[in-house]
Amino acid sequence: MASSPALPCIGISSNFMHADPQRPVFKGMTLQYLEERMVLSLHRAGAIPIGLPDLKDAVGARAVLSRVDGLVLAGGADLSPRSYGEEPLRPEWSGDPERDAYELRLVEAARELGLPILGVCRGIQLLNVALGGRLYQDIVTQREQSLVHRDWHEYDALGHEIRIEPGSWVSRAYGDATTLRVNSVHHQGLRELAAPLRATAWAPDGVIEAVELQASHEWIMGVQWHPEWLEPRGDDPRTAAGGRASGSVIFESFVSECRTRAERV
Repeated sequence: MASSPALPCIGISSNFMHADPQRPVFKGMTLQYLEERMVLSLHRAGAIPIGLPDLKDAVGARAVLSRVDGLVLAGGADLSPRSYGEEPLRPEWSGDPERDAYELRLVEAARELGLPILGVCRGIQLLNVALGGRLYQDIVTQREQSLVHRDWHEYDALGHEIRIEPGSWVSRAYGDATTLRVNSVHHQGLRELAAPLRATAWAPDGVIEAVELQASHEWIMGVQWHPEWLEPRGDDPRTAAGGRASGSVIFESFVSECRTRAERV
């Protein structure tokens, strides 16, 4: 690895802003970008965050990942149902197939390299698809008596309790907690769990909120909430409400795992 084990480099998958001929800045050009609070959360957890560009092929994915000690699959646009063998039920649920293909290449390369992987919101869904699972295209439409998991006006202030499996990674990270209050900013979710993954947390309506795959050669975790948005902000008192779990715990635990595995190399 290129980085020091004491300060691991963590690669973050990029969000895409696709070419728009009407956009006044970078007219007609595609942008690859990171969300600031994800970057700062990983930095505060003791890592050097690195944005991973889409180089459009598997060779490029392996090349960029060979320079980091772990991979975070960030939140963002919907996955395309075509990425898990379905047609979109509505045009607005068509998702971002280009980003799907890019992140699927990242997951394949990261597994080959033995890098720890953390999926956040969209990231847990991408992991499930990458390992053979399927999603709800829209939880409220496809699951009876579901909670509202995304509200435009509440956004990251919307939340709910989750039930956590004792002994799981999430439970251990939070001091053997069996319940937490987290935010909820998604309308898709895990419908058919990929065979290699184990569900370890659930919303009150049964929607899966965390998964893991933990073995000597692989370390893959996913959470459906946004831990990077759980830290209180001075300019937005809503984010401190509700006795929510600290987001830093997730990133500190992940960075620690990346550091430990890098030291073995």
